[in-house]
Order: sequence, then structure tokens, then C-alpha cells
Amino acid sequence: MYFGEMNPYQYNQQRWKFALLILAALIAGASLLYTNYLVRNLSKSERTKAEVWAMSMRNIITMPDFDDEMITFISAVRDSLSMPAIIADARDSIIYWRDLDSTKTNILEEAEGEDLVYDPTYFNRQLTIMKKSHSPIIINLPNGGQWFVYYKDSLLLTQLRVFPYVQLTLIAIFLGIAYTVFNSIRKSEQNLVWVGLAKEAAHQLGTPISSLMAWLELVRTKFDAEKDPLLIEMESDVKRLEIVADRFSKIGSTPVLHNYIVYKVVVDFVNYFKVRTSDKIVFNVSGETKVQAMLNVPLFDWVLENLLKNAANAIESAGRIDIVILENIAKEQIFIDISDTGKGIPRAQFDAVFQPGFTTRKRGWGLGLSLTKRMIEYHKGHIFVKESEIDKGTTFRIVLPSSQTYEPAQI
Repeated sequence: MYFGEMNPYQYNQQRWKFALLILAALIAGASLLYTNYLVRNLSKSERTKAEVWAMSMRNIITMPDFDDEMITFISAVRDSLSMPAIIADARDSIIYWRDLDSTKTNILEEAEGEDLVYDPTYFNRQLTIMKKSHSPIIINLPNGGQWFVYYKDSLLLTQLRVFPYVQLTLIAIFLGIAYTVFNSIRKSEQNLVWVGLAKEAAHQLGTPISSLMAWLELVRTKFDAEKDPLLIEMESDVKRLEIVADRFSKIGSTPVLHNYIVYKVVVDFVNYFKVRTSDKIVFNVSGETKVQAMLNVPLFDWVLENLLKNAANAIESAGRIDIVILENIAKEQIFIDISDTGKGIPRAQFDAVFQPGFTTRKRGWGLGLSLTKRMIEYHKGHIFVKESEIDKGTTFRIVLPSSQTYEPAQI
């Protein structure tokens, strides 16, 4: 079996998803760029505040003591500039700080008194953080020494850096939930439409099928052709139409399962199918002949029909289709391997072949394997591509629960 393209419906669906993804990326990018622009401007503003604060500290230190009014004014300016900062000398001895955690800037002495003392661990940690955050502002002292002003971003600036990521995450979660809900609603509506069409098709097929059966009986009686092979094959095809109509009428309903011998069900369908396929394709059914499973035969025949049709279409001229039935006693499962000698499937498309709309044929809708997967799930089983090699063939595996139980061996 070979699959490599998707029909126009799936292509348009993928194109719209891609376009929406690009639009979402553009919105996210624009939001991040604008936030970064605001952060840069606010960071420059905080740098200016830090420089003004450092300048006010220098002026207070160098200003004569008698100029109390000016000192008071400069102190007011200094105190109005709020940001975490530390002043240290060249040896990293901390001289002054502001807007640090008041509960950690001092510790209680363990003696009887409660005098507050310096906590070097906290200050050293904050100094290290500030050194990594921004380059220091240098204060030149009258005696030729230097003090260094270190600062870090304010809480507002820190929150602004994180805000767009939080915002985009919340928006993404909301859009994901909304998409899931609306997609579920849309699929439910589509399923209702398909179910309605299927049941109407089954209803419309009923009358001509009944008429064909009556005409066949009339021909047999009139021409005394009870055992004519052509009429027998025509009757098989009409009965097949009845089965197809019955399939469509059951879509949307919970299928009723009965216990069957799997080998017999498979052989019966293969015998019907192979006479309607090229005689250059050899069919072979082998494996366990007694294993049993709970099946709805019309639906399971539909599964086999989809898989065998795909296998036959993948064989360009002569080839072989093998159906092997295996039993896994330990897990109480039945394996049905359907192998062909066709074109094969690229490994990257092993999962994609079961998606609605995936096909290589121009007239196909790409629903065969999607329906096949759903019908196998009705039987509480699953199907997957077991192996495939380009130009050598493909093997699909159906896994069904066995209806037989096995008692552990007594030792």
C-alpha cells in the first residue's frame, strides 16, 4: 500500500492552520517586542534615577554642614528616588543601602538584648546580584577615594519583564481550550451530517435492491436457470449491496457483536473478494483456524474490504496478498496481519494514513482507513502499520481481543 498525498480538503485545512499559526506568532512577537521596548525605556529611566541618587549622596557628603536647608532639600530628592541600591567602597565594604528587605538587612543578636546587628550574608548576596545586573555608578570623594553605587531593577520592572510571557501563556491556554471545544462541536455536527447521509443512502438503496432480487427470481423461473453461474454471481453482488446498505444504516449506532471464528469470517470474505480482483494477484489465508472473537460481520467485512482494496491498488501488475491470523495467548489477543507486495509506505506516514482525507488517488476521499480504524475501535481493538518498505510491500496489523479465556497451567 502506498500513500503520499492529501486531498484538497485536507490541504486547505492544513493551510488555514498554518496561516493561523503564523498570525499567532506575529501577535506574540509584536507583544514581546513592544514589551521589550517599554522595558528598555524604563531601564534607562531607572539608570537615570540611580545616577541622580548617587549624585545626591555625593552632594550631601561634600556639602558644608551649615547649609542645612540645601542638605534637607537634597535629602528629600534622594529619598524620593526609590529603588534597591547599595553603596560600597573599593573593597566591597558596604557603606549605605536603601529599599532592601527590612526583615533581612539586620538580624537579632542572640544575647539578652535585642539590638540589631549587621547581616553580612544577605548583603553580600544582594551585592553580587546587583553587580551582575548593572555596571556601577562611581562617586568621587573629596579625599580622592571612590564609592561605587550598585542597584538592581525595581519590582515593577521585574514584573514587566515577566508579564508578556505570563500573558501569552494564559492566552495560549484559553485559545487551546476554545479550539478544542469548537473543534469538538464542529466534528459532532459533521458526524451528525454524515450519519444522516449514510442512513438516507441506506434507505434509498433498499427499494432498488429489493427490485433486483425480485427480477433475479423472475429470470430464474422464466428461463429455468436455477443453477446458472452468472445468475449466482449476480445474486452474490446483490446480496453484497444489501450488506453495504446495512452497513450504512448502522453508522452512528452501537454495533452488536457476536462470537465468530475469525478464520472462517476472513476466508469467506476473501473468497468473495478475490474473484472480483485481478487474477494476477494471489491471495493466501493462513494461521490459527480456531480462534474466536466478538465481531459484527458486516462491519468487519468492511474493514477487510478497505484493506484488501488498498493492497490490490498498491500492486501495479502481479503480486501477492497474505492474511495471517495469529494468537497471543498471554494477552488473550488475536493478530491479523495483512501483507502485500505493493509500493509501500514511507515510515514518516505510518500514522498519517489513518487521518481523514489522506490519499494518493485523485478520485478518493481518503476516508477508507479512517473508517477502518474507527470500526476496529468499535470491536475494542486497534490497527497500525506493522512494517513497510518502499517498492517491497506493507503489513497492516489488526489487534482484536480474543473471546476465549485460558486458565493458567497447573503444575
